Amino acid sequence: MLRVNQLRILVGHTEEQLERKIRNRLRLGRDQKFSYEIVRRSIDARKKPDIYYSYVIDVCVKEGKEEYFVKQLKDPQVMRSERVRYAFPYRGKAEVSSDGDGGDDDGGDGLRPVVVGMGPAGLFCGYMLAVHGFRPIILERGESIERRELKVARFWQEGVLDAESNVQFGEGGAGTFSDGKLNTLIKDKAGIGREVLSVFVRAGAPEEILYDYKPHMGTDVLRKVIINMRQEIIRYGGEVRFGGKVTDILMKDGRVGGVVINHEEELRSSHVILAIGHSARDTFEMLSEKGVPMEAKAFAVGLRVEHPQAVINHSQYGRTEYDLLGAADYKLVSRRSQPSVYSFCMCPGGFVVNASSEEGRTAVNGMSYRGRAGRNANSAIVVTVTPEDYGTGHPLSGLAFQRQLEEKAFDVGKGKVPVEYYGDYKKHVLGEGVWDGVHEREEMRQDVEKNEFLPSIKGEWCFAPVHEILPAALNRPIVSGMTEFGTMIRGFDYDHILVSGVESRTSSPVRILRDHELQSEVKGLYPCGEGAGYAGGIMSAAIDGVKVAEAVAKSLRQAISQPADKLIGQEGKAE
Repeated sequence: MLRVNQLRILVGHTEEQLERKIRNRLRLGRDQKFSYEIVRRSIDARKKPDIYYSYVIDVCVKEGKEEYFVKQLKDPQVMRSERVRYAFPYRGKAEVSSDGDGGDDDGGDGLRPVVVGMGPAGLFCGYMLAVHGFRPIILERGESIERRELKVARFWQEGVLDAESNVQFGEGGAGTFSDGKLNTLIKDKAGIGREVLSVFVRAGAPEEILYDYKPHMGTDVLRKVIINMRQEIIRYGGEVRFGGKVTDILMKDGRVGGVVINHEEELRSSHVILAIGHSARDTFEMLSEKGVPMEAKAFAVGLRVEHPQAVINHSQYGRTEYDLLGAADYKLVSRRSQPSVYSFCMCPGGFVVNASSEEGRTAVNGMSYRGRAGRNANSAIVVTVTPEDYGTGHPLSGLAFQRQLEEKAFDVGKGKVPVEYYGDYKKHVLGEGVWDGVHEREEMRQDVEKNEFLPSIKGEWCFAPVHEILPAALNRPIVSGMTEFGTMIRGFDYDHILVSGVESRTSSPVRILRDHELQSEVKGLYPCGEGAGYAGGIMSAAIDGVKVAEAVAKSLRQAISQPADKLIGQEGKAE
């Protein structure tokens, strides 16, 4: 196989034009047959208004001729390539019956692993275990997507919060109500990332996610994909329990023995995967009380910023609309600000969403649909905070800091998402103004009506002193960063853009410690994914879920040789 890098062709090309480009690049004869697969596609906008796709493509020519082409072409961008194909390394004994239900076999070892949480990490951990014959039981404290959607819609429309089924909790985790971004910085030598994307495609995601440089599904497509994956887990003999909140961990002699569900039901298992997500604060508190080793870690907090999407399009594409490419995005990092300031979870044509999960506290996030057709672009502008910045030495001090900020956001917005013009925010941060409650709110309302630039927010919102939410030590770097970003994207720091808050759930403020076998000091307990502190987004969490599934499957296969009286029964009851 030959890999062709940096193959540039104008956006809007046909399949025939792409094939002709490949043929010309490799100097293939008109009758010479070949096949190809797109590995990566990115956008090259260096010569605006002409926009190009830049491809990385694997080409199959006549077997044994690859080295000949490499030597003849003498093109540094053409080389031999061998695609790494991922294969799950272990197999249980449960099979899929002819009627599509999992068979009665218990996986060949009498053990059923328990996965706590059904965000990307828990979903993929459970999926891999199920598909390969290990019949996991997945416990999700929230509801199924079908029921969760109704609860979230009611919260956004009426302000009625269900603390167990909301934007943070429920099937698919917090990523379900997001942009569905699928890019990651993780090096993928084993091909796990490609396998994750392939699973998504088999479950109904668009095929472009396999090769787009910045793939995304959108919240609407992602929800359907997750439902399909759930059905596959069940078909292969796995079990999914919604409303199954883990309220205690059973431990004895340094080993896990199972979990307690909703304070009443004991579920026995010698393998428990903690894929709890970054917002499961009560679960972190329970684990801390039980003595499960964990530590505070760095994370980021900040505000959501909204611009007209046309402003971002013009900066990136040289035009305000580009139907062939859709809404433009950006990724910005300040080179000057200390501490570090950067954009996070950018949502082209998207919405700011009220992502709260606790009464009396307000947190925001970003969300886009597949079409990214909204009038505004938004992203979080965040500042890195470390345990030294917020800590008291306790592993959960970051949770207390998040709650403090969210309580302030709730108070200044009176329960609604607080919004402020950036110009006013900047003026107050720099000490050039004093908030004048009713008068300033009325001025903002009139200005919005005049300029017709309204926030795109899912949930009730109001104008409020957003500048009061974060401490000065974080507000000032944000202003510095915004000024620098204004030199990169014209209009980024204009006075009339909007900021809202608070963005406090960028990643987990806690890390549940694990060893090289991915187990806690409590043996049989596997911290997993973003909530446990080992990922930062849908893809990295899913990849970590697959790795933990491998570790659990390996342990389960080894457990076959244990005496029968040491095993946990098929239905999770001690024998």
